[in-house]
Amino acid sequence: MSEYLQNLAVWDWLAFAALLLIVEVFGTAGCFLWFGTAAALVGVLLLIFPELTWAWQFTAFALLSLVTAWVWWRRLRKQPAAAGPRLNQRGSELIGGEFLLQEAINGGRGKIKAGDSYWLVNGPSLPAGQRVRVLGQQGTVLLVEACTVD
Repeated sequence: MSEYLQNLAVWDWLAFAALLLIVEVFGTAGCFLWFGTAAALVGVLLLIFPELTWAWQFTAFALLSLVTAWVWWRRLRKQPAAAGPRLNQRGSELIGGEFLLQEAINGGRGKIKAGDSYWLVNGPSLPAGQRVRVLGQQGTVLLVEACTVD
């Protein structure tokens, strides 16, 4: 085994990188992505400098793993959090929007079409085809009012 490790080739590092990236696919939240990237970079280094000893290869792998993980960590810290206060509140993006009633509101219930989805709505009695504005949301039911013509 030690003889094998002392004679690593470019293809060994690229195969190791592929293996790490395959493991990443199964849901390690980015951990193996950076190890796989580092292994691929060591393979490229070995292609450029074929005289690299196994000790330098492993040192390069360790350092590149740390550098790639650190760069990604820095990049993530600079990005604003994508998950805002409306996380997991499907339909909240419709609040304030105007839509046509697909089914008249009778007894307080009707339907609108937003995008490719139909939504139940609560509001005053209105005919189908009336333009309504979404005021709020109660669970999966949108609260609407009739739009006034300006």
